[in-house]
Amino acid sequence: MNPALGPRLGACGPVVDAAAAARAHERLAEAAIEAGWTSTLEAAWLALAPAFAASPYLFGLARRWPDRLRAVLEDGPDDRLNAILAATEALTGGADDVRAPLRRLKGELHLLTALCDLGGVWNLDAVTAALSRFADVSTQAALRAVAHDQRERGKLISAPDDPRGPIPGLFGLAMGKHGAFELNYSSDIDISLFWEPETLEAALAEGVEPQKFLDRAAQVLSSLMQERTGDGYVFRVDLRLRPDPSSTPPVVAVPFALSYYEGVGQNWERAAFIKARAMLGDIGAGRDFLKALTPFIWRRSLDFPAILDIQSIKRQIHVHKTGEGLDAAGANLKLGRGGIREIEFFAQTQQLILGGRDPVLRNPRTVEALALLRDAGHVSAEACAELTGAYGALRRLEHRVQMLDDEQSHTLPTDPIRRAAVAALDGEGDLAAFDARVEALLVGVNRRYGELFEGEEALSSPYGSLVFTGVENDPETLSTLARMGFAEPSGVADTIRSWHHGRIPATRSARGRELFTRLAPRLLTALADTGAADAAFRRFAVFFAGLSAGVQVQALFLAQPKLFEQIVGVMAFAPRLARTLGRYPAALDSMLDARFARVIDEDSGLVEQLLADAAAAPDFESALDVARRMHREQMFRIGVQTLTGRADPEAAGRACTTVADAIIAALAPAAMAEAARQGGALPGGAVAVIALGKAGSREMTASSDLDLMTVYDAPENAVSDGKGWAPGVFYSRFTQRLIAALSAHTAEGGLYEVDMRLRPGAAKGPVSLRLAAVQDYYAAEADTWEFMALTRARVVWADDPAFGGRVEAAIEAILRRPRPGVDVAADARRMRDLMARERPGHGAWDLKLSPGGQVDAEFVAQAGQLAGAAAGGRLTVSTLEALSDHPALAAAWRLQQALNQILSAAFDDKPDPDHEPEGFQRRLAEAAGVADFGTLKARLAEARIAARAAFETALPAVRDGD
Repeated sequence: MNPALGPRLGACGPVVDAAAAARAHERLAEAAIEAGWTSTLEAAWLALAPAFAASPYLFGLARRWPDRLRAVLEDGPDDRLNAILAATEALTGGADDVRAPLRRLKGELHLLTALCDLGGVWNLDAVTAALSRFADVSTQAALRAVAHDQRERGKLISAPDDPRGPIPGLFGLAMGKHGAFELNYSSDIDISLFWEPETLEAALAEGVEPQKFLDRAAQVLSSLMQERTGDGYVFRVDLRLRPDPSSTPPVVAVPFALSYYEGVGQNWERAAFIKARAMLGDIGAGRDFLKALTPFIWRRSLDFPAILDIQSIKRQIHVHKTGEGLDAAGANLKLGRGGIREIEFFAQTQQLILGGRDPVLRNPRTVEALALLRDAGHVSAEACAELTGAYGALRRLEHRVQMLDDEQSHTLPTDPIRRAAVAALDGEGDLAAFDARVEALLVGVNRRYGELFEGEEALSSPYGSLVFTGVENDPETLSTLARMGFAEPSGVADTIRSWHHGRIPATRSARGRELFTRLAPRLLTALADTGAADAAFRRFAVFFAGLSAGVQVQALFLAQPKLFEQIVGVMAFAPRLARTLGRYPAALDSMLDARFARVIDEDSGLVEQLLADAAAAPDFESALDVARRMHREQMFRIGVQTLTGRADPEAAGRACTTVADAIIAALAPAAMAEAARQGGALPGGAVAVIALGKAGSREMTASSDLDLMTVYDAPENAVSDGKGWAPGVFYSRFTQRLIAALSAHTAEGGLYEVDMRLRPGAAKGPVSLRLAAVQDYYAAEADTWEFMALTRARVVWADDPAFGGRVEAAIEAILRRPRPGVDVAADARRMRDLMARERPGHGAWDLKLSPGGQVDAEFVAQAGQLAGAAAGGRLTVSTLEALSDHPALAAAWRLQQALNQILSAAFDDKPDPDHEPEGFQRRLAEAAGVADFGTLKARLAEARIAARAAFETALPAVRDGD
């Protein structure tokens, strides 16, 4: 049921000109009396009077076509809209046949949408959708007319009902607000026209030159739409949103267009394509074109110069198209400060940054994009609500400005009388109150916009002047550097100047040097603020000089100052992370993902994403690269959270292990597929991957390797389908492929060192063992240390979950099997003493091998479990859980694990914290829960003494001959 519009209309506001309203009523009443619809007019007049009094254009439409006003008032608005659209779609014939009907239908559409808008019947979305839908069907009708005329002339030989459109191979993209179904009341329409050469050429008569034909067709199409006649016009058409419009024809060939966008496409063009929609002509070809452009529009590796470029475009618009101040009078509601474009830019900029990594954010509609950014954690709920409300209010004001005279204006009139007319259309009779509301609206938007992009930054520092021009060091600059804490200011100044001169790849281009001019003062200030200026500068220099190109990274740092400060602070103490960034700057992208800052114990969906991406990889090598990218990003995330104290040691260990588990789970199927590709599938077989060591106990650090073994089962007579491999051969090949997948270095880097030496018979046996052989080995041959290692065994992947359960049960059975005559404690102590002789601890900071270090605690944990397993004692892979009866050992292990997590996250090698910067020492103390580094060293020494004493009690020394 769609009731008639007239009775549903409400008055939009006061009548600003009673005389104008009376004249309008008089003229329309004459037509109504003559045609017999006086009651309809009178019933709606209270709502019509304010609109016609304020808007000469709307009254002009009603006066020119009173019968259409009657139809609009007496029909339901949705029914009337559908009738207008249907009539437009039904138009036939050539350009001369459709010219007048298109304009009359546009007039009726304008009258309908204005009354539904002003009368409170349709909301903003309904209004803009109606305008956009009519733009679609009217443009399509115009193209059909153009094609009809070309067939009449014999130049186009395709059928009129060709499914590829009126002119096969020609398609148009609706751009801007039209593409997003957000068209405003008196907007022009931006259309980008392209053509597929092979398809189009087949549709043309012999001898017709395609480009000339298309250029003429585009010209006629534009003229048919925008030429003003006595009936008005349809839409102004802008064809300039195409590749290099100053030097290309109005219709661009697809191969050239793709080459252009991929090679020299500009960042503003990427932003424009966010709203692009295949709308005209060969729709299928248009959609294929947009799909091909997806990597250009949505870049996974973030191009941060794009953000600066878009920002500079926005600033130019402010300079050239708007005046100063935020006064309502003369305010440009679209381009001015606090205007619609700032809201669109607020959303689109973040979409460009984040949409490459998160396809959910690729929404063309501004309000919906804001909501998605809010839901993803990139925009606060308050900012989203304020900007969404402001967007609706500004768009409605924009419509009312345009309703005055059907002009593509976005500026509130400076004339108080005309501005009062806009206010009346917006429901306000008090001009001062209206102005105050508009000004508050603009200020609110501008404030939110300012939160996203700061103003021009100073090129000095709070510490003083920083001048690096010329060939000699500036004395004031040297004084500033000394105040910053640099021990050798002249050396720092020389290095900075060399970077300014393009002596490293990051500043070799003009753009790179321009960015560094802005970055240098921020960099030096951030380095000084770490409290370790010299060490921080040294490590930053390693990172910065190692960049193969520096424009993107510098632009990122300038666009994201908080991120930059965090990176500098971390890199001041973490050469490992500095090298990661130097080799793979795209690792910075992960920090802009909202999931980066989540507590690392939370399920962020990254594991599922990795499994899906690896499964979708087209080949083995691609799966390896997928895993390496995810590993690099996640280990960087864990490292940052560990170094900044967001993650505690246990959480960091679990997170590192979760990443390793996910990598194995992603690459094991790829390795299996590769083995099957090489030798054929093995019917009836099953295999499991077992993690041992720190991977098994979920206590990995950033520097941990992977201790693994694989076990399988298969029918004795089974062979692979292809090459007839026996099960042992097949699963050895699988294991070798898995080891390669986990340890090989590709262009995306490496993953882990893989150690298979903890498997039974490691020195001489196969790399993969049948489960029964494993059981036999532990029953007859295994030494105590091998049983101890098995206490941390954990199945991390199996191609058959039931077989994985069998392996877990078998491991527990092995550990619980009685071993008469075996003194576990004595064996463990002998082994620990042998290790101490052959691999003694190196200094106080050897957290693993020093007396009272982690190995002592782990020996007690494993031996204790093994000794009690046969009697039903608890089995756990967790070192801390196994040490529940040994508090001194547990405390020492936990303390050293905390320190080890930080040291591993920060360094590739074994550092001496005594020689590290004060800030890093302070972070170590924080991890230990003590006030300062000196207290930490004392506590570490005390904990080790207590732990060693507990070790001696749990595993007493063995006398010679015992």
